[in-house]
Amino acid sequence: MIGRPRRTLVLGGARSGKSRHAEQLVARARRVEYVACGLPADGSDPEWDGRIALHRDRRRASWRTVETVDLGAVLGRPGPPVLVDCLSTWLARVMDDCGVWSDAAGADARLDAAVDALVTAWEGTRRRVVAVSNEVGSGVVPATASGRRYRDELGILNTRIAAASQRVWLLTAGLPQRLR
Repeated sequence: MIGRPRRTLVLGGARSGKSRHAEQLVARARRVEYVACGLPADGSDPEWDGRIALHRDRRRASWRTVETVDLGAVLGRPGPPVLVDCLSTWLARVMDDCGVWSDAAGADARLDAAVDALVTAWEGTRRRVVAVSNEVGSGVVPATASGRRYRDELGILNTRIAAASQRVWLLTAGLPQRLR
């Protein structure tokens, strides 16, 4: 591939440096649309709020933060490079919104449709986009059915996004390895 890849996935475990690496991949851009997919800081979980603060403190003032799970809308509109942080929190929120955790009727179909829509938007975007996600399945098997379900769904999502990406990075102990 000649030139800069349009779609890049950055994978890694917790605290592996994946977000920092993704930020470095878009650092030369004057403007960046930073899409935060996790729950916003609200004071109810000081540890979560601290993680969000660390990420915010690293962002340049010229970067615009968007807190949303509607990644299709972001990827479908023109604009500067996009950094999505992260697909793991996006999936957790979408699984909740679809009713997966409450075994709501049609939850699996809604989840499948949401993942399909994201993959389609990812494949069709004209914007440069870098997405972060947690790599799963290399460690402890979750003790609960819901934990195993989430792990499996995230593995499937990561596989589909990686297949539609020009570049894929894996961070281990802060060391980036280019997989594609």
